[in-house]
Amino acid sequence: MRITRCQWLLIFAICVNLIGLCYVAWTQQRLDDDDEDTETEAYGDRQQFEGNELGPQQQTTVILREFEYFDNGVPETITSVHNIFPDLPVVVIADKNPYPPLEIPKNIVNKVTVVILKASLSQTYAESKPENYIHTEYLLLLPDGIRLHSPAILESMIIQLKSFRESNVRVVALKVDTVDETDQAECLSLNVDLRGWTLTYSKSQTNICDAVTGVHGILIHRDDFMSLSQPYVRPLPDSLYIQTTLRKWKVMLMISSQSVSYSRLYVNPHNRWKYTNNYHVKLTELYNNFGIKQVIQPSGLTDWYGCSKESARCFGTIVDDMPEYLYEQKWTPPCCMKHLKFTALYVFKLLESAGVRYWLEGGSLLGAARHGDIIPWDYDVDIGIYKDDIVLCDQLKDLVEGYPVEDSSGYVWEKAREGEFFRVQYSASNHMHVDIFPFYEKDGIMTKDTWMKSHRQDTEFPEEYLLPMERIQFIGMQVPVPNNHRQFLEYKFGEGVIENPQYPNPDKVKMSKSL
Repeated sequence: MRITRCQWLLIFAICVNLIGLCYVAWTQQRLDDDDEDTETEAYGDRQQFEGNELGPQQQTTVILREFEYFDNGVPETITSVHNIFPDLPVVVIADKNPYPPLEIPKNIVNKVTVVILKASLSQTYAESKPENYIHTEYLLLLPDGIRLHSPAILESMIIQLKSFRESNVRVVALKVDTVDETDQAECLSLNVDLRGWTLTYSKSQTNICDAVTGVHGILIHRDDFMSLSQPYVRPLPDSLYIQTTLRKWKVMLMISSQSVSYSRLYVNPHNRWKYTNNYHVKLTELYNNFGIKQVIQPSGLTDWYGCSKESARCFGTIVDDMPEYLYEQKWTPPCCMKHLKFTALYVFKLLESAGVRYWLEGGSLLGAARHGDIIPWDYDVDIGIYKDDIVLCDQLKDLVEGYPVEDSSGYVWEKAREGEFFRVQYSASNHMHVDIFPFYEKDGIMTKDTWMKSHRQDTEFPEEYLLPMERIQFIGMQVPVPNNHRQFLEYKFGEGVIENPQYPNPDKVKMSKSL
């Protein structure tokens, strides 16, 4: 069959139309692809601003650590989280299996992991490590009773934490509206003095601080949290802020508006008492674990967590003149120092009222000359007396070795087993003490019957240093000391001893030059 000219023209027209349609379709696809790329790029930029190309739910794990077994709202708290963030993983961390068991709703139980820290034969070592269940960039630590009402709050906290990336703000705390004023979150400054065994809290003037008290949530990078020495120790807010302060990290307290609320727990008076008691037990364990003996509150009041008159002192038997705390780069625990001062003041006043001539000796005189106080790392007070004056003091004159006497104030007087001297202890249990060394004059030289060979300063000396004595400031009172006491100290210890402090046995531990 022969194709006519008209048929050729018709075929050509159809082909042109098909080419035109293909070009239009191709152009439209290009435009659609460009729009999609632009939209994807914009969406990616927004999500990167919100958190490394992932949304808040993909970046965050909720941690529930602070709750009580006997009365809690953990299921309700988890439900509150799930209602706002259906895909947010929740890790509940408990010291042991909660009893009564936690009744987590069945519809969200697959989003919740309960980790038991206590070792058990029924679980592997890895199963007791919460970090094995935390794979997100951020951790949101929530106290029991928190109720979330808006997804925006988590996004805001992440943005705030990211905005401080180049600073030392490493924690964002979320202030929660509470009915009870005692539960209100407040920013505090915190000084952690490990060498002095002391925490000092004071009110902060800004919302960037060291610690937060009251009910609040906490957002922190996973890596930062896991770098802490003991990240899971309760009470968690207290333990966390002690550790972050040591690292010089700051906390920003963020106002939550209406995004978060708090459902108060322990409304039953008995449960409230039980919770308060449990909290103080945990706090005491925490301070004992962290080596804290003294906590100074924002009010100025001091809470003591060390030894007492009824307990043993905070350190054991001294070996090589070096108490164990010096090997830990610490000084005398403040509770022990307080009791040592009590004992010294008590002895001084009693000896003065009895007319006994006494003076500061050894390291105690050195402390008076250098600090006007006991040397910060010392563990006893040494004084000398005239042996002839023993008969003037009822507490001393009748002492027999091996038969200590407790006086009406609870101080224990004894003739020391180590030699011819006396010891006064803070109590029968607490052996912070004052040593009393009887000296007598022989040919113008003050001597005694017992010498401490390991103490280079324990030597005879001319009586002229005591004729007359002078007084200088020591532990809050004017105390007798040898005249020309600088010369006396250099006679016993060596030249420059006042200006060049060192530990009792520098061969064991040398003092840092920065002290």
